[in-house]
Amino acid sequence: MSRSANRRQSARTGERPRTPDGLEPVYGVHAVRASFERGQPPKVLWIQQGHAEHRLEALLQLAHAAGCDLKRMTRETLDGISNQAAHQGVIGFCEPLVAESETTLWWRLEQWLADKPPLLLILDGVTDPHNLGACLRSADAAGVNGVIVPKDKSAPLNATVRKVACGAAELVPVFQVTNLARCMEKLKQQGVWITGTAGEADALVYDADFTVPCALVMGAEGKGLRRLTREACDGLVKLPMQGGVSSLNVSVATGICLFEAVRQRGLVAAG
Repeated sequence: MSRSANRRQSARTGERPRTPDGLEPVYGVHAVRASFERGQPPKVLWIQQGHAEHRLEALLQLAHAAGCDLKRMTRETLDGISNQAAHQGVIGFCEPLVAESETTLWWRLEQWLADKPPLLLILDGVTDPHNLGACLRSADAAGVNGVIVPKDKSAPLNATVRKVACGAAELVPVFQVTNLARCMEKLKQQGVWITGTAGEADALVYDADFTVPCALVMGAEGKGLRRLTREACDGLVKLPMQGGVSSLNVSVATGICLFEAVRQRGLVAAG
């Protein structure tokens, strides 16, 4: 039976491939390779059969060395698991990601403050998994100590987040808090300066001081920061928009702001 016929038959019968119980799919070469590199390889690895096996030989060797349960599957099967996303011929099944607690945040904050001024990222109402994944990737690249999100109005740490983050979802601690504004007030009591972003702000992001213990707060695309979140900030900044559009995608804006912090901290380190 041809590939197109297989696809038509699956659509008619409503068949959907079964996934290993209790595990979460992680798809894409970079995301799966990252799981091996951090010492948490997939329990089960599905590889697209055929020519893709040669292209994925390096991953196959890692899977054999780690003792993964390796299975060769058709492309249609992989398409069904990834909902037609770009799996690149490989899906790993890993333990689900679990956000860390607010109690853990305060314990980790003490350690960070004792080491050097921490840089935190607070995401208020980022519900799109693609945006969350991209923010985590930028956070990892910028050396962010931890990302804080509310328990409600936040994207789950699912397979899409892991795919977009390219391994950063497992590397950057994500803390879920019940009351974001109350958490921010406690951060300030601990000596963390909180800078929010808003299009109507007077100051530019370059005017903020990111060399001190600080947290950058990014709001949902379109709505921006919620009122209580905005009021809990020490100050608000904006990006200097030059063109006709009024705002940027939240993940793009997050990357720009975080790397302004990287620039400032690099100047201080250089003396």
